[in-house]
Amino acid sequence: MNLSVPRRTLAAAAFALAGLLAAGAPAAGAAPGAPSTPAAALAAPDIPLAGVKAHLTEFQSIATANGGNRAHGRPGYKASLDYVKAKLDAAGFTTSVQPFTYNGTTGYNLIADWPGGDANQTVMAGAHLDSVSSGAGINDNGSGSAAVLETALAVSRAQLKPAKHLRFGWWGAEELGLVGSRHYVNSLPATERSKISGYLNFDMIGSPNPGYFVYDDDPAIEQTFKDYFATLGVPTEIETEGDGRSDHASFKNVGIPVGGLFTGASRTKTSAQAQKWGGTAGQAFDRCYHSSCDTTSNINDTALDRNSDAVAHAIWTLSAGTTVPPGDVYENAADVAVPDAGAAVTSTVTVSGRTGNAPAALRVGVDIKHTWRGDLVVDLVAPDGTAYRLKNSSGSDSADNVITTYTVDASTETANGAWNLRVQDVARYDTGYIDSWRLTF
Repeated sequence: MNLSVPRRTLAAAAFALAGLLAAGAPAAGAAPGAPSTPAAALAAPDIPLAGVKAHLTEFQSIATANGGNRAHGRPGYKASLDYVKAKLDAAGFTTSVQPFTYNGTTGYNLIADWPGGDANQTVMAGAHLDSVSSGAGINDNGSGSAAVLETALAVSRAQLKPAKHLRFGWWGAEELGLVGSRHYVNSLPATERSKISGYLNFDMIGSPNPGYFVYDDDPAIEQTFKDYFATLGVPTEIETEGDGRSDHASFKNVGIPVGGLFTGASRTKTSAQAQKWGGTAGQAFDRCYHSSCDTTSNINDTALDRNSDAVAHAIWTLSAGTTVPPGDVYENAADVAVPDAGAAVTSTVTVSGRTGNAPAALRVGVDIKHTWRGDLVVDLVAPDGTAYRLKNSSGSDSADNVITTYTVDASTETANGAWNLRVQDVARYDTGYIDSWRLTF
């Protein structure tokens, strides 16, 4: 996990560079073929701890044979990727290796698609495969990589036929700033991004003094994990230590719903947490975080086992069920400049030809390019002038851009008429514009 904090002074440069990123080819599509068992008919299997730990042993051996690490640009990383790819190829996945360059060195992402399922609704799970240069990175993040791999192999063993398409990813150069996952997301055309109904991230899920933390980014994904841990009688807390600092941020920043699990890094476990989860109060969740001692001895088997099973539960649950029609879309793609610390501006979408009221789950897709999104206040304004707050300003929200989909209960509003997206920049020194927005009925 990369816990570097972005600085406001870098925001304008990041905004300027965003426009220079060229779209590449989409990820590999699903191969033809139809395994036999509907996802809705099955509970997720138990993920064998021995299988997950066997992958960790292999990652440790790779690091030991390659200078003690599996870092970006080092031979240990490519050997780790080759190991994972060989397992997936043998299990019937369609795999693709996506190269990228960072700091003059080639890195790689690995993408694996399981045949079948609705490609317009793709559930994706991933983990970063690289370590820091100072160690083997067995908890950070061999643990997440191994759990995702063993879950993918369980999909193959079950010959699962999910309603939704399944895709798995292993990312390079996360430790250098989410480089690999950001490259993957930026390479996807907007139409391909819109097909990913959820991305699940697993980064450090076997910490030796573990907590049980769940991402709170998407309510449905969050609840899926909470429900699972409730069946075990294991209480959870909202993940805050690495919020936005792992690969899920690359997906979240382009509007893809995200979720995930985490067992803690360098923060100290409190007495209340030790009483709730066991372990040692006053000690870091992972004393070997980003250190040479992050080896196979730096894993809590109980936490790794529980979290690996939770990965499978989420994959089986979220990929099952019937598909949902996309709905009718009304969009305005004209750019509207948002003045720095100025008056609110609006962009209008006119809805016509409908009967009755707007839905109780009106989806508002927003794409606002901005160098400091914490400055922005965003409202949806109904034809009768009623305002629905989508986003408040926040001094601690240091990222750029607002690219996401909000859901509004607009069932009391007449559907037809002029709907407005209203955006105001309430603080100084940053620039941006409404790129586009849409209503989906």
